[in-house]
Amino acid sequence: MLSILRVIKFAFQDMFRNFSLSVMTVFILVLMLLSVNTLVVVRVLTQEATSSVKEKIDVTVYFDHQASEDNIIEVREYVQSFPEVTTVTYRNKEEVLSDFKEQHKENPDIIASLNELEENPLGPTLVVKTRQPSDYQKIINELNIPEYETLIEAKTFADTEVAIEKINTITTQVERFTIALAVLFTIIAFFIIFNTIRVAIYTQRVEISIKKLVGATNWFVRGPYIIEAFIFSLLSTAIAYGAVYLTVEVMDPYIAVVFGQEGILTNYFISNILMLAGIQFGSVLLLTILSSVMAMRRHLRV
Repeated sequence: MLSILRVIKFAFQDMFRNFSLSVMTVFILVLMLLSVNTLVVVRVLTQEATSSVKEKIDVTVYFDHQASEDNIIEVREYVQSFPEVTTVTYRNKEEVLSDFKEQHKENPDIIASLNELEENPLGPTLVVKTRQPSDYQKIINELNIPEYETLIEAKTFADTEVAIEKINTITTQVERFTIALAVLFTIIAFFIIFNTIRVAIYTQRVEISIKKLVGATNWFVRGPYIIEAFIFSLLSTAIAYGAVYLTVEVMDPYIAVVFGQEGILTNYFISNILMLAGIQFGSVLLLTILSSVMAMRRHLRV
């Protein structure tokens, strides 16, 4: 227990002796973690954007207003038979007319024209949703058969695959840049920690030699630098995660305007705090310990 307390004491002494280097080390580690968390934010927003686009697309099948109920049921069952289809929503003529009037209620000319007609000119519709945007074209092609030519007046499909591809392309480019940035900061952090430990060891080389000559184990000599690595990792992870959390809280109101959902990023970081902080802390600790062990390897051969 006494040895552990001494190791901790030496660790804090070394940190304060090289205070500026310690601060710089933590700063670089924070920058590295911020670049990694930027990658996480980009991934979350990309998934949300892609999901939002997919939810808003569908195929709408418009039937002739004289189409019989039996024929419409036949088409609906035919569409539902495809494994790519997730939901098929049927709307009768009255519901379609009501929706049409609601959509054009600000246009009195259209409403007046409808009121002059003796019967409902609009036919029933089927709204079809599939698992993937690429499946919609298949459904449209399958409905282009002679048996349904007189039943189906039109089929509309807003092709959003292009939009999804653009989102994925932009995301890929941003992710590549962020990964390159993270790798750069990792390399810089490694060399800064390496040199910080080397400077600390160099200034204490006589003390280390004396410790080894009087019987100090390698663990006792390494201990303070391992403790320093742990403290650097803990401080940098806490600072980076705190900065990221404050940033996403500021960003979330603006993101909510785009996606129509509150707290997307904040909720993600809160619900995954143990996983994200744990992985980042473990990675930084591994990096700092590795660089520390490499830096002091030569000085343990006394």
